[in-house]
Amino acid sequence: MRRFHVCLSPVIVENDPDLLTSVRQAGVEVVWLAGYFYGHRPYADELIRRARARLEKAGLESELITVPLGHPGDSLGAHDGDFPLTPPRHWQTGQRPDGQTYAGTSLHAPATEENAAALRRLRTFGFRRAFVDDDFRLARGPGEIGGCFCAGHRERFLRLFGYGPGRWTELLEDVRDRRMTRLLRTWLDFTCDELTASFRAQDRAFGGDLGIMAMYLGAEKAGIRPGDYRRALFRVGELMFDDGSFAPVKGKTDELFSALFHRRFASPDRAFSETTAYPAHRLSARNMAAKLVISTLTDVRHTMFMSGLTPFPREHWAVLGPAMRGQGRLHDEIAGHRPGGPFKHFWGDAQRLAGDDQPFSLWLAAGVPFEVVNELPSDGWTFLSDFDARECVERGEEGRGTRLVCRAGAQKRPVGAEGVAESLPELFAFKNRIRGALGRVPHVAEAEPAVCAWYPTAGKVVVWNLAEEPRTLTLVHGARRLEIRLGGLEAASMDA
Repeated sequence: MRRFHVCLSPVIVENDPDLLTSVRQAGVEVVWLAGYFYGHRPYADELIRRARARLEKAGLESELITVPLGHPGDSLGAHDGDFPLTPPRHWQTGQRPDGQTYAGTSLHAPATEENAAALRRLRTFGFRRAFVDDDFRLARGPGEIGGCFCAGHRERFLRLFGYGPGRWTELLEDVRDRRMTRLLRTWLDFTCDELTASFRAQDRAFGGDLGIMAMYLGAEKAGIRPGDYRRALFRVGELMFDDGSFAPVKGKTDELFSALFHRRFASPDRAFSETTAYPAHRLSARNMAAKLVISTLTDVRHTMFMSGLTPFPREHWAVLGPAMRGQGRLHDEIAGHRPGGPFKHFWGDAQRLAGDDQPFSLWLAAGVPFEVVNELPSDGWTFLSDFDARECVERGEEGRGTRLVCRAGAQKRPVGAEGVAESLPELFAFKNRIRGALGRVPHVAEAEPAVCAWYPTAGKVVVWNLAEEPRTLTLVHGARRLEIRLGGLEAASMDA
């Protein structure tokens, strides 16, 4: 059920046959070839065809990756001074609200037309599936309210909605202050409509199965309206691409939080991970193996390894192979089942449209089961990030039966909401205060960082040790107490 994929350049496939042996022996089944980059065709058609033939001979499937718009900075790790890092000169640059310009992640003619032509041409090579990579967004990065603020987009927006020039100034103020006004919503609808139309045009041109990489917490403020891609292949957004960002416990819970959010919109069999190392050598094999647990917990059936145009170190595969097989077995136990529990994972409109993409996520490490909700529920404890807390205050919402929990430092908290600092000691203290109300819900007894995911319909609990050292943890389930010995960053299941 769980399948493993890797993205490679045609040059690597041609020049490094031993790498193909390594990835296949580890358990990779599909190689995604990078074929087109934001207006450039850096690889000759014959090279791409030869790469596909080599993969077929090596017992590997081959599919297609394109990079449609370009990143505002180098994210490819090309190690080749001749490789183009920005779109060609006849592509227009994007413009920020402050007037500064940048290359990449903005959409002007003829970008859609040239991407569609490239996909149409590459489809004839035999590719059946393709992904537009994570520069396919209209914000420069996570947390930014996007869209291009150039004169052309300004005039088109004002004319389309019948607004006078003064509304543009008002919009810029809304963006600056992150005010979730009707005007800002209209701007983001306009921006999302533009990106969705481009995706659909490329999808028609390709005529196969096209997917989107949604970037970390990618949503409407980046021009990505997740609901528009429910039928597409969907790579859930991640961010922690090196040891420095993934090693902290909150790095892991932020990553898990984003994957859980995106799984609201993607079916498990169409969902892919963004298991990326960048630069290629900066994420250790151990941490890359730990990332596999996130896909297991969220029932993301496809793991996509990626590292720009430079493969990560060959020796990684000796570590990844056993981890891939272990996660495949664990995944089989819970596939098709949803996590449930009293802690509620909520990422609302305010965070999606105007928020700073700083989720209140560390509670996932408290060892209490959780479930993902689309709106405020009527039970349990719902954790609100700051902009959703602000929106609840402005709407006068008080929880609808759920008990709201906000960061202690949130500027606005709904009436009756409890403030808890986003730190492990404070969250463990909170768990102790509510322990009596957990009833027969299985949970980890200790004040140790661990994710406890409960799948009631499967009768399973998966515990993920977030510490880098081995731990013995106790799962409390009613009158039962089960001891679990887990290695550093290891996950295991038990009956519940």
